[in-house]
Amino acid sequence: MTDARSHVLPLGRLPAPDDRHLRRWSLTESTLPVKPTPVVLGINWYQAFDAPVLVGGSHWIGRGTSWGQLRGGHAVCLLPPSLVDTFDWWRFYDQGREGACVGYAATRMMTLLNRQRYDAPWLYHEARKVDDWAGENYSGTSVRAGMDVLRDQGHRAPLRPVSAAHGIAANRWATSVEDIAACLNPADPSRVLNAGYVRLLNSWGAWYPHLTRVPLEALHRLVFAEDGEATVVTDR
Repeated sequence: MTDARSHVLPLGRLPAPDDRHLRRWSLTESTLPVKPTPVVLGINWYQAFDAPVLVGGSHWIGRGTSWGQLRGGHAVCLLPPSLVDTFDWWRFYDQGREGACVGYAATRMMTLLNRQRYDAPWLYHEARKVDDWAGENYSGTSVRAGMDVLRDQGHRAPLRPVSAAHGIAANRWATSVEDIAACLNPADPSRVLNAGYVRLLNSWGAWYPHLTRVPLEALHRLVFAEDGEATVVTDR
């Protein structure tokens, strides 16, 4: 991996203009998943995150507190410890130059759950039709809108019809790092908490490391101390 493309690394997550989804549909003990489930994050993305640091054989972002300039909002997917994301998916899910990270992060989640490829650009453009901003004179969309499309319409494989069966029944919003750990590893959330990090999947293809670790302290800051959000779904 080189940084030859660093000047065009796209983002695209827009914070929803209100927090009604966080207040009305928070994750509770009774709605926690019973099987390992990926988590989609909408977070601030800092300049230092463009170039993960290799430490002990693993790539990291968010170590320390000096993250550089805020570049904008980004959506990413967290990988449960027991699930495998293939090298093929790593290369396939590349948002190119478009601010389509919400479509890609949510689609990566559905791929991990259902073990097949989906049409991430379709999800992104459908989310833009139902989000909170009028017209087309902007780039990006909200995680909330992406979840609304998966719930109300479903998803589709590339060049295939949309199917409700490939969507979600519901989604909830985490309120703590402990919630996120319980989604990633329901049988033993302490495995994630004791490890001290989560694994992030980006949507820049092979231009970015396949698996990137994020310390739990950084996860807390990005999701719960800043303008972030984390959602987990109930698959159909």
